[in-house]
Amino acid sequence: MLDKLFGIAAAVAEDAAAAGTAAEGEVGQVSSIAALATTFLPLILIFVVFWFMLIRPQRKKDKQVKEMLNNLKAGDRVCTIGGIYGTITGIRDDTVTLSVGKDNMSMVIARWGIRSVEELTIENDAQELN
Repeated sequence: MLDKLFGIAAAVAEDAAAAGTAAEGEVGQVSSIAALATTFLPLILIFVVFWFMLIRPQRKKDKQVKEMLNNLKAGDRVCTIGGIYGTITGIRDDTVTLSVGKDNMSMVIARWGIRSVEELTIENDAQELN
């Protein structure tokens, strides 16, 4: 397929040279434009593919994580990046205090260390979270 694209550019340059009606300076100009187009077209296509396959999805994911971290509140059940499950008892600027385990041991972690907020509903008052 790329041979066809490059072939078209070469054919345009050959037709301009074969026409003979244009001045020799214009023929050289057309062929140099065709050469530039065939050189930069693959680079542009690669950038477009990288944008839609890598950069755009990563930006969406980063935006969702930032939104999740900004919406944390006391009482949320969370999982840390280390795999520790706990309930948020306090939030400061960059730190979060978690209640962990049966003894409700207190643990302070960085806000960025939270991987996800767990969707947990308590069906009766006797059920324990930890």
